[in-house]
Amino acid sequence: MLPSLVRIGDFFLPTYGLLVTIGFLSGLWLAGRLARRSGLDRDLVLNLGVYSAIAGILGAKAMLVLLDLDYYLARPSAIFSLSTLQAGGIFYGGLIAALLVAAWYIRRKSLPGWQAADAYAPAIALGHAIGRLGCFAAGCCWGIETQLPWAVTFTNPTSHELFGTPLGRPLHPTQLYEALAEAVIFVFLYRRYVRPHAPGSILGWYLALYSTTRFLVEFVRAHDELNPPLGPFYVEQWIALGLTVLGLGLIQRARRTRRGAARSQRT
Repeated sequence: MLPSLVRIGDFFLPTYGLLVTIGFLSGLWLAGRLARRSGLDRDLVLNLGVYSAIAGILGAKAMLVLLDLDYYLARPSAIFSLSTLQAGGIFYGGLIAALLVAAWYIRRKSLPGWQAADAYAPAIALGHAIGRLGCFAAGCCWGIETQLPWAVTFTNPTSHELFGTPLGRPLHPTQLYEALAEAVIFVFLYRRYVRPHAPGSILGWYLALYSTTRFLVEFVRAHDELNPPLGPFYVEQWIALGLTVLGLGLIQRARRTRRGAARSQRT
């Protein structure tokens, strides 16, 4: 794989960081475009993305620490270590933090909340698809061993040094599973967005589809021994189930709203 694009002495340009940046900028550009299409204030929507992104970064790091809390309590300095700072964190922690900050910002600026959320749903899927390619290049978020013909084998020692990536063993390419799924979800959401839809339905579809994907991928993703399963599932899977239910609830709410609006027009 290619964890670094350029290396000069101790300095290197990480492929992961570059692709995550490209993913963020691509998502932000798309959200602004969709916001303008829906008649929303483009500047407010872009600011919403920046604030949510900052919250997402902090939330992803926070969940990373919380899932390995015993380890970090025993080694508090590790929270600020290079390996922790370079790690992408737990996406769900970032998503939850971003949603909370987004709700606060939308309320404060009196933005139409569901419309703004719908504009960001396809953008998040697009940005996340690109970001997962960065995970694959870096070698993080790897899968368990498999003998399937599409298994990948990491060989770059830098990946092992930075993330502990197993070298020389065929693994499930879980990063590519998510990247492909997110790309498909993006196309699905975008096509629904450009057609008439009830506010909140696009966000609902994103939460339901991505969370279902993540729930399934976790079965073949390698987990640290410090992150044991809770009952039959891992923490990420329980969160995925909760967000799937939330997403389905938003879809049903949007359908009821649309049916109510249709009945009002007929009468």
